[in-house]
Amino acid sequence: MNEIFTFLGVIDHSHGFIYLSHMLLVAILLIALAKVSTRKVQVPTGVQNVVETYLAGVLAMGKDVIGEKDAKKYLPLIATIGLFVVLANVIGIVPGFESPSGSLNFTLALALSVFVYYNFEGIRRNGVIKYFKHFMGPVWWLSWLMFPIEIVSHISRIISLSFRLFGNIRGDDLFLGVLLMLAPLVAPLPAFALLTFMAFLQAFIFMMLTYVYLAGAVHIDDH
Repeated sequence: MNEIFTFLGVIDHSHGFIYLSHMLLVAILLIALAKVSTRKVQVPTGVQNVVETYLAGVLAMGKDVIGEKDAKKYLPLIATIGLFVVLANVIGIVPGFESPSGSLNFTLALALSVFVYYNFEGIRRNGVIKYFKHFMGPVWWLSWLMFPIEIVSHISRIISLSFRLFGNIRGDDLFLGVLLMLAPLVAPLPAFALLTFMAFLQAFIFMMLTYVYLAGAVHIDDH
Protein backbone atom coordinates (compact mmCIF):
# COMPACT_ATOMS: atom_id res chain seq x y z
CA MET A 1 0.00 0.00 0.00
CA ASN A 2 2.29 2.74 -1.28
CA GLU A 3 -0.22 5.51 -0.46
CA ILE A 4 0.03 4.78 3.29
CA PHE A 5 2.98 6.20 5.23
CA THR A 6 5.31 3.73 6.94
CA PHE A 7 8.28 4.66 9.11
CA LEU A 8 10.58 2.15 7.43
CA GLY A 9 9.31 3.32 4.06
CA VAL A 10 11.34 6.51 4.56
CA ILE A 11 14.43 4.40 3.87
CA ASP A 12 13.03 2.53 0.88
CA HIS A 13 9.36 2.28 -0.08
CA SER A 14 9.72 -0.69 -2.41
CA HIS A 15 7.32 -3.59 -1.82
CA GLY A 16 10.05 -6.12 -1.04
CA PHE A 17 11.92 -3.91 1.41
CA ILE A 18 8.79 -2.94 3.35
CA TYR A 19 7.72 -6.53 4.00
CA LEU A 20 11.23 -7.87 4.64
CA SER A 21 12.10 -5.08 7.07
CA HIS A 22 8.84 -5.52 8.97
CA MET A 23 9.38 -9.28 9.14
CA LEU A 24 12.85 -8.71 10.63
CA LEU A 25 11.33 -6.19 13.06
CA VAL A 26 8.79 -8.81 14.19
CA ALA A 27 11.61 -11.34 14.66
CA ILE A 28 13.56 -8.84 16.78
CA LEU A 29 10.48 -8.12 18.91
CA LEU A 30 9.94 -11.86 19.38
CA ILE A 31 13.55 -12.37 20.50
CA ALA A 32 13.25 -9.42 22.89
CA LEU A 33 10.03 -10.88 24.32
CA ALA A 34 11.76 -14.23 24.85
CA LYS A 35 14.67 -12.52 26.63
CA VAL A 36 12.36 -10.57 28.94
CA SER A 37 10.25 -13.66 29.67
CA THR A 38 13.24 -15.78 30.71
CA ARG A 39 15.24 -13.14 32.55
CA LYS A 40 14.07 -14.12 36.06
CA VAL A 41 12.38 -17.50 35.80
CA GLN A 42 12.46 -18.05 39.58
CA VAL A 43 10.01 -15.22 40.32
CA PRO A 44 7.76 -14.74 37.28
CA THR A 45 6.09 -11.35 37.10
CA GLY A 46 4.48 -9.13 34.49
CA VAL A 47 5.35 -10.28 30.99
CA GLN A 48 6.54 -13.66 32.28
CA ASN A 49 3.11 -14.40 33.74
CA VAL A 50 1.46 -13.51 30.44
CA VAL A 51 3.84 -15.73 28.48
CA GLU A 52 3.41 -18.62 30.94
CA THR A 53 -0.36 -18.33 30.61
CA TYR A 54 0.00 -18.34 26.84
CA LEU A 55 2.21 -21.46 26.90
CA ALA A 56 -0.23 -23.22 29.21
CA GLY A 57 -3.06 -22.42 26.80
CA VAL A 58 -1.11 -23.70 23.78
CA LEU A 59 -0.24 -26.88 25.68
CA ALA A 60 -3.86 -27.45 26.69
CA MET A 61 -4.92 -26.96 23.07
CA GLY A 62 -2.33 -29.49 21.92
CA LYS A 63 -3.34 -32.13 24.47
CA ASP A 64 -6.78 -32.42 22.90
CA VAL A 65 -5.35 -32.77 19.41
CA ILE A 66 -2.13 -34.77 19.66
CA GLY A 67 -1.90 -36.01 23.26
CA GLU A 68 -0.01 -34.66 26.25
CA LYS A 69 3.39 -36.19 25.43
CA ASP A 70 3.55 -34.90 21.86
CA ALA A 71 1.91 -31.61 22.83
CA LYS A 72 4.86 -30.93 25.15
CA LYS A 73 7.33 -32.06 22.49
CA TYR A 74 5.99 -29.71 19.82
CA LEU A 75 5.14 -26.86 22.21
CA PRO A 76 8.25 -24.78 21.34
CA LEU A 77 7.42 -24.97 17.63
CA ILE A 78 3.70 -24.21 17.93
CA ALA A 79 4.14 -21.47 20.53
CA THR A 80 6.84 -19.77 18.45
CA ILE A 81 4.68 -19.92 15.32
CA GLY A 82 1.76 -18.45 17.25
CA LEU A 83 3.75 -15.53 18.63
CA PHE A 84 5.45 -14.89 15.29
CA VAL A 85 2.18 -14.86 13.39
CA VAL A 86 0.26 -12.76 15.91
CA LEU A 87 3.03 -10.15 16.07
CA ALA A 88 3.23 -10.12 12.28
CA ASN A 89 -0.53 -9.57 12.17
CA VAL A 90 -0.85 -6.99 14.95
CA ILE A 91 2.04 -4.76 13.88
CA GLY A 92 0.09 -3.73 10.77
CA ILE A 93 -2.67 -2.28 12.96
CA VAL A 94 -0.21 0.23 14.42
CA PRO A 95 -0.11 3.35 12.21
CA GLY A 96 3.23 3.66 10.44
CA PHE A 97 3.83 -0.08 10.18
CA GLU A 98 2.68 -2.82 7.83
CA SER A 99 1.89 -6.49 8.45
CA PRO A 100 4.48 -8.83 6.92
CA SER A 101 1.74 -11.48 6.92
CA GLY A 102 0.00 -9.31 4.36
CA SER A 103 2.61 -10.59 1.89
CA LEU A 104 2.05 -13.94 0.19
CA ASN A 105 5.80 -14.57 0.25
CA PHE A 106 5.75 -14.52 4.06
CA THR A 107 2.71 -16.75 4.50
CA LEU A 108 3.84 -19.17 1.78
CA ALA A 109 7.27 -19.58 3.39
CA LEU A 110 5.60 -20.23 6.76
CA ALA A 111 3.18 -22.77 5.24
CA LEU A 112 6.01 -24.56 3.41
CA SER A 113 7.99 -24.78 6.66
CA VAL A 114 5.04 -26.42 8.43
CA PHE A 115 4.44 -28.75 5.46
CA VAL A 116 8.06 -29.93 5.34
CA TYR A 117 8.30 -30.33 9.10
CA TYR A 118 5.16 -32.39 9.70
CA ASN A 119 6.01 -34.71 6.80
CA PHE A 120 9.56 -35.06 8.14
CA GLU A 121 8.18 -35.94 11.58
CA GLY A 122 5.77 -38.44 10.07
CA ILE A 123 8.57 -40.19 8.18
CA ARG A 124 10.92 -40.07 11.18
CA ARG A 125 8.35 -41.56 13.56
CA ASN A 126 6.87 -44.18 11.26
CA GLY A 127 9.42 -44.84 8.53
CA VAL A 128 9.17 -43.98 4.84
CA ILE A 129 7.21 -47.06 3.75
CA LYS A 130 4.69 -47.04 6.59
CA TYR A 131 4.15 -43.29 6.33
CA PHE A 132 3.39 -43.24 2.62
CA LYS A 133 1.48 -46.51 2.85
CA HIS A 134 -1.18 -44.83 4.96
CA PHE A 135 -1.80 -42.50 2.00
CA MET A 136 -3.31 -45.50 0.21
CA GLY A 137 -6.29 -45.77 2.53
CA PRO A 138 -7.69 -48.74 4.45
CA VAL A 139 -8.86 -50.67 1.36
CA TRP A 140 -6.01 -52.00 -0.80
CA TRP A 141 -7.98 -52.19 -4.04
CA LEU A 142 -8.73 -48.45 -3.83
CA SER A 143 -5.09 -47.50 -3.23
CA TRP A 144 -4.62 -46.45 -6.87
CA LEU A 145 -7.32 -43.81 -6.31
CA MET A 146 -6.62 -42.83 -2.70
CA PHE A 147 -2.89 -42.23 -3.08
CA PRO A 148 -3.08 -39.36 -5.63
CA ILE A 149 -6.05 -37.89 -3.74
CA GLU A 150 -4.02 -37.86 -0.52
CA ILE A 151 -1.03 -36.30 -2.28
CA VAL A 152 -3.20 -33.52 -3.70
CA SER A 153 -4.86 -33.08 -0.29
CA HIS A 154 -1.51 -32.60 1.45
CA ILE A 155 -0.22 -30.19 -1.17
CA SER A 156 -3.44 -28.18 -0.92
CA ARG A 157 -2.65 -27.60 2.75
CA ILE A 158 0.17 -25.30 1.66
CA ILE A 159 -2.31 -23.23 -0.33
CA SER A 160 -4.88 -23.33 2.47
CA LEU A 161 -2.45 -22.19 5.18
CA SER A 162 -0.78 -19.47 3.14
CA PHE A 163 -3.78 -17.98 1.32
CA ARG A 164 -6.06 -18.01 4.38
CA LEU A 165 -3.60 -15.99 6.45
CA PHE A 166 -2.55 -13.75 3.56
CA GLY A 167 -6.11 -13.04 2.41
CA ASN A 168 -7.45 -12.17 5.84
CA ILE A 169 -4.56 -9.94 6.89
CA ARG A 170 -4.22 -8.27 3.51
CA GLY A 171 -7.95 -7.56 3.54
CA ASP A 172 -7.69 -6.12 7.06
CA ASP A 173 -4.80 -3.88 5.99
CA LEU A 174 -6.76 -2.56 3.02
CA PHE A 175 -9.83 -1.99 5.20
CA LEU A 176 -7.79 -0.07 7.77
CA GLY A 177 -6.03 1.90 5.05
CA VAL A 178 -9.32 3.05 3.58
CA LEU A 179 -10.59 4.12 7.02
CA LEU A 180 -7.40 6.04 7.73
CA MET A 181 -7.77 7.95 4.48
CA LEU A 182 -11.48 8.71 4.89
CA ALA A 183 -11.67 9.53 8.59
CA PRO A 184 -8.25 9.30 10.25
CA LEU A 185 -9.39 10.48 13.69
CA VAL A 186 -12.80 8.88 14.30
CA ALA A 187 -13.73 5.96 12.02
CA PRO A 188 -10.72 3.66 12.67
CA LEU A 189 -11.22 3.52 16.46
CA PRO A 190 -13.96 0.82 16.53
CA ALA A 191 -12.14 -1.08 13.78
CA PHE A 192 -8.93 -1.48 15.80
CA ALA A 193 -10.61 -3.88 18.25
CA LEU A 194 -12.06 -5.98 15.43
CA LEU A 195 -8.76 -6.11 13.54
CA THR A 196 -6.88 -7.06 16.72
CA PHE A 197 -9.34 -9.88 17.34
CA MET A 198 -8.88 -11.11 13.76
CA ALA A 199 -5.10 -10.98 14.15
CA PHE A 200 -5.24 -13.28 17.19
CA LEU A 201 -7.86 -15.51 15.56
CA GLN A 202 -5.73 -16.12 12.46
CA ALA A 203 -2.73 -16.98 14.64
CA PHE A 204 -4.88 -19.44 16.63
CA ILE A 205 -6.13 -21.10 13.43
CA PHE A 206 -2.58 -21.45 12.11
CA MET A 207 -1.42 -23.06 15.37
CA MET A 208 -4.40 -25.40 15.54
CA LEU A 209 -3.96 -26.57 11.95
CA THR A 210 -0.25 -27.18 12.55
CA TYR A 211 -1.13 -29.36 15.54
CA VAL A 212 -3.74 -31.23 13.46
CA TYR A 213 -1.30 -31.86 10.61
CA LEU A 214 1.36 -33.09 13.04
CA ALA A 215 -1.16 -35.40 14.72
CA GLY A 216 -2.17 -36.86 11.36
CA ALA A 217 1.48 -37.45 10.44
CA VAL A 218 2.84 -39.01 13.62
CA HIS A 219 -0.26 -40.93 14.78
CA ILE A 220 -1.13 -42.74 11.59
CA ASP A 221 -2.11 -45.91 13.49
CA ASP A 222 -5.04 -43.98 14.99
CA HIS A 223 -6.50 -43.24 11.56
